[in-house]
Amino acid sequence: MRHLTLGVVVGCVLAGVAVRAQTPNSQVMAPINKFLEAFNKGDTAGAAATHAAEADLVIIDEVPPFHWSGPKAFQTWAADLEGDSKKNGMTDEKVTIGAPTRVETAGDSAYVIVPSTFSFKQKGVAMRETAQMTFTLKKGADGWLIHGWTWTGPKPRKVPSSTK
Repeated sequence: MRHLTLGVVVGCVLAGVAVRAQTPNSQVMAPINKFLEAFNKGDTAGAAATHAAEADLVIIDEVPPFHWSGPKAFQTWAADLEGDSKKNGMTDEKVTIGAPTRVETAGDSAYVIVPSTFSFKQKGVAMRETAQMTFTLKKGADGWLIHGWTWTGPKPRKVPSSTK
């Protein structure tokens, strides 16, 4: 998820959620999909709206300072991410996710793990990082909101020229 500047999201994941009946899993996945859709479009406000603006919001990512918490954690993380991206010459950034590998719900709390891919260009060189995102969510009167997430993966690698 390193240095996301907000591009295009995984259409097939979003389309699949849109056409299925709202199962508990799709209800939990809805804010995650909306977050990444907005994020990849450059809609910081839309991405932030999927997160709880509460003291328990926590984001852990590979961008310094690596940990953000509190009601403005998303906005601070986004600003740090943008600055780090510019510093490192990163463009064409986007995150795609696959089907969740684990979804656990207990009342108004949820835990979700999704395989994730971050692709970008660094100084014109195509790069890719495969990882996992782990989310925690809580259901309130207006539905599910993200209360925390982590990005966990190895360092990005150059994309072989045959798979760009």
